[in-house]
Amino acid sequence: MSSIPESNLILGVEFKALKSHGDERGFFREIIRSSDKLFEAGVFGQWSHSLMQRNVVKAWHYHHVQYDWWYVPIGQVQTVLFDNREESPTFKRKLVFKMGQTAQYGADTFELCVRIPPGVLHGLRVLSEEAHLFYITSMTYDPEEEGRIPFDSEVAGHDWGASPIVVENDRRFFVPKRARQRLR
Repeated sequence: MSSIPESNLILGVEFKALKSHGDERGFFREIIRSSDKLFEAGVFGQWSHSLMQRNVVKAWHYHHVQYDWWYVPIGQVQTVLFDNREESPTFKRKLVFKMGQTAQYGADTFELCVRIPPGVLHGLRVLSEEAHLFYITSMTYDPEEEGRIPFDSEVAGHDWGASPIVVENDRRFFVPKRARQRLR
């Protein structure tokens, strides 16, 4: 991972730079293993795959208990993380970076796996024609645990660009009913 600046990191967000081992047949890339420091925050709950088209914006989502691990193997997305935990020393810090295929989109696009802790708002915008997001969650989907803030909210103050494609779910506000896991 070449340059996600240390000063922009958010407490609890972890990155794993990915290595590919290629030959004439293609490549092998290990994404995550249970022994990775990145994965120590929880247990496996669910593995999901999202296919999205250019200009799709999925934001703002957050969790009170669940951790997410994101990986973009195909395409390119702008990923935005915002620390919304008042007790965090990185409260209100925003991290913006591109995930996807470095060889196709350039050195400012990272091939990595990112861990997103509870309380950190997360969203993305698809920059390529289409993109695939693979993500693991530390628990199975619970609609009472996932919070929503409208994509265009001033909370994180992010400009998603012209003509974002959003669904009604990304225009609503919802506070999870489950108690939020606080920093220890």
